[in-house]
Amino acid sequence: MTPSEYFQRDRTWQPPAFTPDYKTSIVRSPRLPLLSLHGTLSETTGPVFGHNDLGPLDNDLIRNFAQTGDPIGERIIVHGRVVDENGRGVPHTLVEVWQANAGGRYRHKADMYLAPLDPNFGGCGRTITDAEGHYAFRTVKPGAYPWRNWINSWRPAHIHVSVMGSGFCQRLITQMYFEGDPLIARDPIVATIRDPRAVEQLTAILDMNEGRALDCLAYKFDIVLRGRRSTFFENRPEGN
Repeated sequence: MTPSEYFQRDRTWQPPAFTPDYKTSIVRSPRLPLLSLHGTLSETTGPVFGHNDLGPLDNDLIRNFAQTGDPIGERIIVHGRVVDENGRGVPHTLVEVWQANAGGRYRHKADMYLAPLDPNFGGCGRTITDAEGHYAFRTVKPGAYPWRNWINSWRPAHIHVSVMGSGFCQRLITQMYFEGDPLIARDPIVATIRDPRAVEQLTAILDMNEGRALDCLAYKFDIVLRGRRSTFFENRPEGN
């Protein structure tokens, strides 16, 4: 198979930058047309992560911050595959997650929500996909929380996900929601996504087969990067 460059972003699939119902997009969206730039060598050849960079508990959010016991909340496993736009697994790529605790509170100084912090839950983790693109985390299901968009806006339960592909131009930052959450349909951020199929792609499905009896449920969430192709060798796309 002849290697080719990265696939161009499908802008009919992604939400527009300016969506007034999501109030902060008014000040954060670009005012001028975007420029299309050719990827540089540094963007298409790095970074590189290895398993030596991770600790044994980095993907276990139940244990990696615990001080006096397990965190409070519904114990869950989140697992899936990172694949390219052709459905091929993306091996050995870094997946990072961060989330609120079971009460909807982040361990961040800017979070002033009245729900208490959990002394045994930090809310951050990371892992590296295996040879076929599989990843897994153990954590507690995050809680919903209010935010100042409209008078009574609430974010659905969600986990933030960052995935680094084989180059800097492949970093994906997204949010994972949970199947059956009624707040998804009411969320102004989710409402910026016009295609219902794209919303479904952001929703983790309950996976009873991967749960642990008398321990925790499991949710499956596959992550699609925009077309991982062969790693470039110097500046020649024809070889590696």
